[in-house]
Amino acid sequence: MWRIGFDAKRLFNNFTGLGNYSRTLLSNLSYYYPDDYAYFLYTPKIIRNPETKHFLNSPLYSVITPPQWRRPLWRSWRVRHDLRKHKIELYHGLSNELPLGLPGKDIRTVVTIHDLAFLHYPDYYPRLDREVYNLKFGYACRNADRIVAISEHTKQDIVNYYQIDPNRIEVIYQSCHERFMQEKSPKIIEGVLAKYNLPSEYFLYVGTISERKNLLGVIQGVEKLPADLRLPLVVIGGADVSYRNQVEQYLQSSSLRDKIFFLKAESEDLPAIYQRASVFLYPSRYEGFGIPVLEALFSKTPVISSLVSSLPEAAGPGAWLVDPDDADQITTGIAKFLTDDSYREQAIEQGYDYAQRFRGEELTEQMIDLYLSLLER
Repeated sequence: MWRIGFDAKRLFNNFTGLGNYSRTLLSNLSYYYPDDYAYFLYTPKIIRNPETKHFLNSPLYSVITPPQWRRPLWRSWRVRHDLRKHKIELYHGLSNELPLGLPGKDIRTVVTIHDLAFLHYPDYYPRLDREVYNLKFGYACRNADRIVAISEHTKQDIVNYYQIDPNRIEVIYQSCHERFMQEKSPKIIEGVLAKYNLPSEYFLYVGTISERKNLLGVIQGVEKLPADLRLPLVVIGGADVSYRNQVEQYLQSSSLRDKIFFLKAESEDLPAIYQRASVFLYPSRYEGFGIPVLEALFSKTPVISSLVSSLPEAAGPGAWLVDPDDADQITTGIAKFLTDDSYREQAIEQGYDYAQRFRGEELTEQMIDLYLSLLER
């Protein structure tokens, strides 16, 4: 039985993109490959909630945390002693970094690089954060036995910014939670809408409320619609406080002031909210992949996203792709989906068909093949 260790900090402590990636991958690994692999999850601390319950209660995982006195530098350095104690044969850094001192002859290493947004948009990040990210990402890329990029765009960024041999980089896309692949009944959807006091028709935005994600562009695109097409906008996601204040200030003089619902929704309710949405709006300026786009495609909801970074890879042929800084293009796309039924149905069908390539079984097999290519050397 192969013994594989994972950096599980984000799995147990982050409940957006990096955490979702980690939880989905580990769930799929244990579901499709429960017998020939032992999965060790290393995390400095644990948040216990419905999202992490499965990993804490399943006998398929061994969860390792350090005593409090060992926590400083444990994840970035001291964990290597635990890896050797547990006879780990391969270690996977799931969120852009590896411990110092790895790899060694006895432990193979893989790192997943999600995006290099801090290099594309340095103004969005404090200087110290940028410097730390650059050191950690660069070290991981130069020292890992293999690099997993979550999109072709991220792979090209790794090559361009860190001069890494492209043959060392494997593009393995990410999936989304199985809950988004299950169609909800009208009764369940109505119950969820009532729970959050939502209207029967609305546009949907899911993602961090930050300048890079471009919620103001979404609002301006909706604002330009004719009055009879201007549905309420449901916004789900945590916020960068300064940008949220900027959005709130803009809304004070906006025709959408009373038509925006800022929501904190439970994870199990999200599929129903996606499936009822008239249009999903995600014109981000930069993404390593864009899991919310995939969630919308599986929900059979038409998608408006961006022409930039990895988003064409995530959104596929059925999406309406725009310049994220051109609100008129967003407006045109929304109007097209709302007024042309034939176009709308074709886009939904194309999007759902495209999403099938991101189902968990095939992507998990690709990851296992990568592991075995290192373990069987």
